[in-house]
Amino acid sequence: MNRLQYEKSPYLLQHAENPVDWWAWGTEVFEAARRQDKPVFLSIGYATCHWCHVMAHESFESDDVAEALNRDFLSVKVDREERPDVDAVYMEACLAMTGSGGWPLTVLLTPDQKPFWAGTYLPKAQLLSLLEHAAELWRNSRSRILYAGEQLTAHLREEAQPRPGRPSRDLVKAGAAAFSRSFDAQWGGFSGAPKFPSAHNLLFLLRYADVTGDAHARQMVEHSLACMARGGIFDHVGGGFSRYSTDRRWLVPHFEKTLYDNALLALAYTEAWRRRKRAWQRSVAQRTLDYVLRELTDPAGGFLSGQDADSDGVEGKYYVFTPDEIKQVLGADAEAFCKRYGITAGGNFHGKSIPNLVDTPDWETAPPEERLNKLYEARNARTTLRRDDKVLAAWNGLMLAALARAGLVFDEPRYTRAAEKAAAFLRQHLTDTQGRLFARWCGGEAAHSGKLDDYSFLAWGLLELYGATFHLPYLEDACRLADCLLELFWDPAHGGFFPYALDDEPLILRKKAPYDGAMPSGNAVAALVLSRLGRLTGVQKWRDAATRQFRYLSGAAQETPLGHGFTLFAMTEALWPAGELVCAARETPAALFPFLREPAQAGLAAVVKTESNARRLAVLAPFTADYPVPESGARYYLCRDGSCQRGIDTI
Repeated sequence: MNRLQYEKSPYLLQHAENPVDWWAWGTEVFEAARRQDKPVFLSIGYATCHWCHVMAHESFESDDVAEALNRDFLSVKVDREERPDVDAVYMEACLAMTGSGGWPLTVLLTPDQKPFWAGTYLPKAQLLSLLEHAAELWRNSRSRILYAGEQLTAHLREEAQPRPGRPSRDLVKAGAAAFSRSFDAQWGGFSGAPKFPSAHNLLFLLRYADVTGDAHARQMVEHSLACMARGGIFDHVGGGFSRYSTDRRWLVPHFEKTLYDNALLALAYTEAWRRRKRAWQRSVAQRTLDYVLRELTDPAGGFLSGQDADSDGVEGKYYVFTPDEIKQVLGADAEAFCKRYGITAGGNFHGKSIPNLVDTPDWETAPPEERLNKLYEARNARTTLRRDDKVLAAWNGLMLAALARAGLVFDEPRYTRAAEKAAAFLRQHLTDTQGRLFARWCGGEAAHSGKLDDYSFLAWGLLELYGATFHLPYLEDACRLADCLLELFWDPAHGGFFPYALDDEPLILRKKAPYDGAMPSGNAVAALVLSRLGRLTGVQKWRDAATRQFRYLSGAAQETPLGHGFTLFAMTEALWPAGELVCAARETPAALFPFLREPAQAGLAAVVKTESNARRLAVLAPFTADYPVPESGARYYLCRDGSCQRGIDTI
């Protein structure tokens, strides 16, 4: 019996008709494994994963693989985006056993969840060989398997606690220097192929350049953003970014698109434009946001998780063109378009061409919008890309941050409205009656208790939305989520936040992760949230919690700064504070928003006290009681280091 037919996850439903007797993750499957005396075959992936699709078609749709699995194992499918806690545990096992990881993640477990073999994609013949060998060992040499599982689990539990450090400007400067040493001066970014955007590192370097005047830090950001904007990793026809580039030049992407990458990259391009006002920076940011609003937004307001790399079973088929295909759409304009976007007879991807500006000298000029729109319509007529239509609290938090900041910086109310609609959706559908979060919503159902990233990312998004609107409920909700972080996730013995709550389903490992991955670390984002709440409210609880969290993160950041870009970003904001602004007025003054758009105010924390919100604001930020609302106009108080200047009437 394939139980995935009862699930909501798009990834699990992709496997609902496999001949494999799949289970979803849960206590029931492990109880059944103990009763039936069988090991567990665990497969972890996600809906837009190309190699997950390959393994599914080769193996999980195959009767002989299904026969081996159904006879000798209980088989479990996990959507890594729904259950990042489960994925993190067994990815840690894979890294320990093989030195590398990825998806699909393939793990063999004992009935008490202990891993004894781990790997990634396996061709069908190798998978069958593995299953046969493991089943034989389970029958005839089980002690070897049990010993291996015990030893690996014990190794994983021996968490090397990072030594507490001291946050300092020297530490931040050392981090910037490490990025400088790793910088690819020719093509941007901080690695060879494959290249991941890692926009959170760029956000750190932008802020670092602000506070130190380091021209090279700014140049690294601008050059990286320019190279990505020119490459095929950016969808020049429809907007938005693919997940990563397979080559050093950002030309050939892995074509899947994910919400989190597009949120973080839109934020990076928005912040770059705020400082330099380059037209291409604004264009890329807005085309990325518009892509999300057009193709990854639920009608009720939540943001969907991603789009597939494959169409008709072929990776990238949806995105590539031949010169003849361009001519059929653009007619006489085709030759100029092909020259500009590198569409050639030989192609750059399996005989066809990914539109790009890598070798275009005048790439900064405005794109031929009418031609792009025609190609977009023609491309849409080819097929419909499969979407992963679940709404994840964590990734939606990142999109709230990007839209709120873009709405403010670009003076584009439609972005702010989209963020507010999404925040209302999350409050209605992903928050329970006690104010705790669910991790995902899909098909009308909220499920899975919220994890560290859900609470910290959403709190960050709400703080950005408060800063774009000064609507007090967003600040109240951010405080509530931060309280949950401290109550449910904090490690009082060693510092830092655990990945799942203390009353959540226990796994064999509850290991903290201070380092960034494709997304910022939940621990680093929590540090940013606590630090900002301390600045916005003046409440000592938040300041003390931020201090403790920065101490926890500093030791790890000192050892491997390239893996802690967002920690360095949060630390830069805390160590070089731009000050806090208190505005007291009958209603939020329109003049405040142009002031906040100025590059010099990028790190300013602002609070607005009005006649209608004064009492509620005083609960969150008691110090605001000292600043009365004037009879008319507005009064502005700039605060630094715990003291505020005399109020002024204009800014």
